[in-house]
Parts: sequence; C-alpha cells; structure tokens
Amino acid sequence: MVTEGGVGVRDDEEAGVESVRNAVGGTVHGTVVQAGVIQGDVRVEAARPELPVPRQVPPGSPQFVDREPVLAAIDGWMGDGGGLAVLSGLPGVGKSATVRRWAQEERGRFPGGEFYVDFAELRAQAGGDVSAGVSRCLRALGVEDRYLPDTLGELTGLLRTLTADKRVLMVLDDVTEPAQVRALLPGAPGSVVLATSQAMLGELLDDGARLMPLEPLSSEHGLQLLRRLCGPARIDEGGADAAGRIVAGCGGLPVALHVAAARLVMHPRLTVAALADELADDRRRLDALRRGGERTVSAVFGVAYAGLPAPAARLYRLLGLHPGRRWDVASAAAAAGTTAAHAAEQLDVLETASLIAMTADGRYEFHDLVRLHAREQTVREDDEAERTAVVARIVDHLLTRAAQADLAVMGRRMRIGSHTDRLGEADRATAFADRQEALDWLDAWRGELLSAQQTAAEHGWHRRVWELAEALTALFLNRRYLNDWVRSGDLGARHAAEDGNPAAEARLRTLLSRPLMDRDELRRARRELESAVARADESGHTLLRASVREFYGRYWDRCDPARAVTTYEEAMVYYRAAGDERGIAIGRYFMGCAQQAVGRVEEARATLQDAYDGFMAIDDRRMGARALAAIGGVLRGLGRHAEAVAALEESATMLRERGAVHYEAQICETLAELAEERGDHEQWRRHLARALEIYEAGGGPRAVHLRRRLEGGLHGPDGAPEGPDSAGGDGPGEP
Repeated sequence: MVTEGGVGVRDDEEAGVESVRNAVGGTVHGTVVQAGVIQGDVRVEAARPELPVPRQVPPGSPQFVDREPVLAAIDGWMGDGGGLAVLSGLPGVGKSATVRRWAQEERGRFPGGEFYVDFAELRAQAGGDVSAGVSRCLRALGVEDRYLPDTLGELTGLLRTLTADKRVLMVLDDVTEPAQVRALLPGAPGSVVLATSQAMLGELLDDGARLMPLEPLSSEHGLQLLRRLCGPARIDEGGADAAGRIVAGCGGLPVALHVAAARLVMHPRLTVAALADELADDRRRLDALRRGGERTVSAVFGVAYAGLPAPAARLYRLLGLHPGRRWDVASAAAAAGTTAAHAAEQLDVLETASLIAMTADGRYEFHDLVRLHAREQTVREDDEAERTAVVARIVDHLLTRAAQADLAVMGRRMRIGSHTDRLGEADRATAFADRQEALDWLDAWRGELLSAQQTAAEHGWHRRVWELAEALTALFLNRRYLNDWVRSGDLGARHAAEDGNPAAEARLRTLLSRPLMDRDELRRARRELESAVARADESGHTLLRASVREFYGRYWDRCDPARAVTTYEEAMVYYRAAGDERGIAIGRYFMGCAQQAVGRVEEARATLQDAYDGFMAIDDRRMGARALAAIGGVLRGLGRHAEAVAALEESATMLRERGAVHYEAQICETLAELAEERGDHEQWRRHLARALEIYEAGGGPRAVHLRRRLEGGLHGPDGAPEGPDSAGGDGPGEP
C-alpha cells in the first residue's frame, strides 16, 4: 500500500506473525491513504480544491443620488437572462459609481463571481492591453501564470470555458474600444456585463448591447448631493440660490461637487455664498477644454487648490508628474524631496480636500480630471528644471525599490546593471521580508514601473531605462506578462545600445528571446539572439557569452536539435572559463536533453548524470530533480522501465519538497503512462490523481482532460494521456 507522503509496508520480519507498519513520514501534500491489509484495487479520488469566489468590484460611493432610474433601467434590461449594457458620458459624471452601486445591490446574484477590470489602469501601464485584463480575470479564477495561454484568442477561450457553468458579473471601467468588451464576454447564460466609456461604443449594438448615455446631475439632484456631503444645515443657511450656483459651477459632475463640498467642510468660516462667488469670479469657471470629446471642469479644482497650505499645494502639483496611476507615501516623499512623515501629513490634507483618494491596497490616486488639473498647475508654477528633477527622483525611487525586489526574488543571478550594487545599508534595511513579498510588490507596481521606464525613455535617461528593464525581468520570469515583457525588453535593449553598453544590450536581447519564443515569434527571437551573441562577444564578458549561447541553444531546441547540441557545447566552453558551477550544470542539463532529442541516448544519459551531480553539489535540488526526471526519460527510451520509474519517483518527491509542483505534475503524467503500459491500475490512478490535483489547484487547462480520463478508467475512451515531456519546461535557466 503506497501513500502520497510515505510508505505503509507489510512487515514479515517476525516469524509466523503478519503485521502492518502504518506510518507516514515527512511532509505530505495531497491525498493520503492509510489502511491495513487491502484486498482488491484502491481508488484514489482527487477532491476539487475550493477556490474563493471572485468579488472584485470596488464598493460604490455612500453619497449616491439621482441614479435610481438608471439602476432600474439596468434591472429591466438584464432580468434573469443577463446581458450587456454600456454607460457613457463625460469624465466625472458618475458612470463608475453607478455600475458599482448596481453591483453592490446585486451582490450574491452571481455565484460564478464578480469581476472588475479598470482599462484606464491598464492603459497607464505603458504596455497593458486587453490580454492583461483577461489574464487578471483568469488569475482570480485560480489559474496560475504558468498555465495562462499566450494568445488573446486562447485566453478568451479559457475564460469562457471557466465561466460557462455559473452566472458572473463583469464590470469593465473606462473602456475605449469594443474589442475590450468582446474579449471579456463570459460564457454562462444569465451573466451580466456592465461597461463604462466616454464614447457611446455603438458598434456593440451588434453584440446585443444596451446603450445608456449618462447626463450630469440636474440642479435638484446636485443640490441633494451637496446637502448630503456638507450637512443640510450648512447648505440651508447659505441659501438655495448660492448653493445652486455652486452646483452650476460644478457642471453637475459628482467628482467636482465632492471637491467643492470638501472645501466647505474644511473651512467652517467659508460661507456657501462666498464659495459660489469664488467659482463665479474664476475666469476658467467652466473651462470647456476639449480633447476629442473630453471636457474638464477646472474651476472647482482651482478653488480647492487655492485653499491648500503651501506644502500640500506643492505636493499636489508634483504628484501630477508621477508615472502611472498610483503612489504611496514613499513615492510622494521622493517626488517632494521630503521625509515620509512630512509627505504623509500633506497626503492627509489632500485626501481631506477630496483631491486624492486612498485605494483598497493602501496607495493613493487622483481622479483623471484632478490629475489633469494638477499637471496644469505644475506646468504653470514650476519651471522645467524643477519638474525634471521631480521626475528623476521618482524614477530613481522606483528603480531602487525594483532593485530591492530583484535581489529578493532572483538572489545572486548575473546582472549587467549596477542597480542592486548601489543599494546602501538603508536601502537594504527596508528590503522585502521574503521572495514572495518582493514578487507581489513587483506585480502590484508593474504599471508604475513600466510607466517610469517609458518616462525615463522620453527624457533620454538610457541607463535608467535598461536597468529598469533588467530589474523587471525578476517579475517576468515568474509571471506571464508576455506583451509587457516584450515591450520593456525591447525598450531596454534599444536604450542600452544608445548608452553604448554592449553587455547590457546583449543581456536584454537574450532575455527578450524568451517571451518571443513563448509567442511563437521564432524569426524575431533568432534575430535578437544573433544580435545578442555579437554584442556579448564585443563586451568580452565571459559569463554573459556563455549565457547568451545557452539561450541560443534553447532556440535551436525548437528548430534544429543537432545545432542545439553544438551551441550548448560552445556555451560550456565559456561557462568553464568563467568557473561558474551552476552555469556548467545548466549547460550540461540542456545539452543532455538536446542529445536525447537527436538520438545520442548514451551520451545524453552521461551528460544528464553529470548535470545532476553538479546541481546536487551546489544544493540546487530543484534543478537536480529536473535533471533526474530527464534521466528517467532517457532510461524509458532505453527500455529500462523499472529504473526509469525509480528515477521519476525520486524526482517527483524532490520537486514536491521544493514546491515545484508544475514539474511534478508533468512527471506524474509520465509515471501514469508507464503504469498503463504495464497494466498497473492502482499506480496509474494514483499518479494521474496527483497530476489532476496539481492542475486543478493551479487552474491548469489539462485538469479537464485528466478528470475525464480518471472517470473513464484505465482504458477509457480518451486513450493514453497526453503528458508533456518530463524533461521539458520553461523555468529560468540563466545564472
């Protein structure tokens, strides 16, 4: 009787007595069976993991007026059959607040989850696109990055598959084109999609959309909102006429009314009539500044800005220059060149004035209209040299934090940039607690980091551009943001060339080949690698020359395995010259896999054994396990099945101990194939159940196939499993 975590073995050592040792040693992951003597087959069923239902839609504003007819209209359109509605209108008119309120009132109606995608946030990421929005929803459904498909079509198909059984709500904020909505239409009948946009998006009528233009608040309802925000007594004592002039000055836009009300609340001696006069006297009272169809109201923000203390007013202006949409206290301090404590005080003032808002993750953001106003003020009041210095401080702060995260995630990997070397004791003291915390930070700040890289490029700060690209690789090697990786890597490589740094250019073009191959852009990947080889040789950096050739070999693995062997041999020459033990082991590992692919089986076995010994000598048990799995594949090809099973079993155990369950699942499928070949039903089911458990926990698409196989039995209708090669994988192999 075999368990997942240990072995219960019949013990016949005592003469004439049959006993059972029933103990489990070590850490157990997954299904465990403990029993005495068993007659007949053992059936192991993998339980489906219970994932939290996504509830992503932010809460609506408690101060909500005059949208009840809109909410009722949405109710009437949707009914039990679901549907698609597009709310359009001016910035700040309350589109987002309306759909959030509807979602809040309908919470619980959607058993499949409530999803939220902010396309304004994605656009601010200098590379974020609709694929990123679909990927975000898939992650909320439990799909891990390693299982995310590469193309938008495949991502969309997987989302519809995973939302086919239960009704879901999809809230899509600040949409600019119909394709963004179409890619996120869910699969289950009765699902609801609510999109907001400044444009009407009439093209979506073909998709059955209902279009609802949202008008500014009427005078009556604007006055109602003002009374709620300030208190009825304060507004009534000022007179209906004065309050009405404030509503008119705000153009009926809720965002402007919130700012005007905050000014009255912050300044108890300021009368309603005086505020109305301030708005009336402002020459830009309804600054109908048009860009396309966009109109902004600046008078209210100008009055609120004029009432700020000087330090808060300065921070307000400078935050308009911050890359991306969000910032924290440390970023604000970098912008202002002050201490974090001083910045926190000014942020409190700005939040009280309703000019900024705190987000769910503890950071801050502007409303788009307020950000535009802040930028206008800094252009008007701060000279170009000061604005440039502010941006440089913010970019450097973000680069420092990215360097800290890079160090925590990737350890002592080879780097061309000095972004981690420049970290002082104070920087290291504020570093991340562990690798996961650093990786999560990179993920959360991805938009700001990409925007900072783009901003640095616009200023011609070449070193900052390519160092940010290299630091962001720590995120991209672990999370599948392929489009962002390509854009960031390409930008970094070009600026490394402009910087006259062939080593940095070679490194970034090498890393750029990874997402390109994942996207099946093999021709471009080859061009990047050929250029990288030339630049690496020009640099004279021995370890870099080895790493570039290793990556080039991985390209040839896809296209010409015989040439891959030759390329890996070249890489090994440089790894040995550099004295890099891990690089030597990695080179041997990939070379052994390539030798097996071209039929040089005995050579492959010896090379992979050397790789395994090398990894174990430096205590890299994760890569050692992968080498051992590859050895198991070679032994299987030689017909030595018992030895293959032993190697694969040991490899799976080592990978489970290291948390590398993705590779463990691949090996389990191979072990299931071997069990099927010898007709061992119990072992076939055990290994396939473990693979299924891993794929379901990570949201892997293969889970559906494996569950069907288990339900069909050993010789079910689907035939043999389609397990991937146990020696394969895409884990980072560079030093």
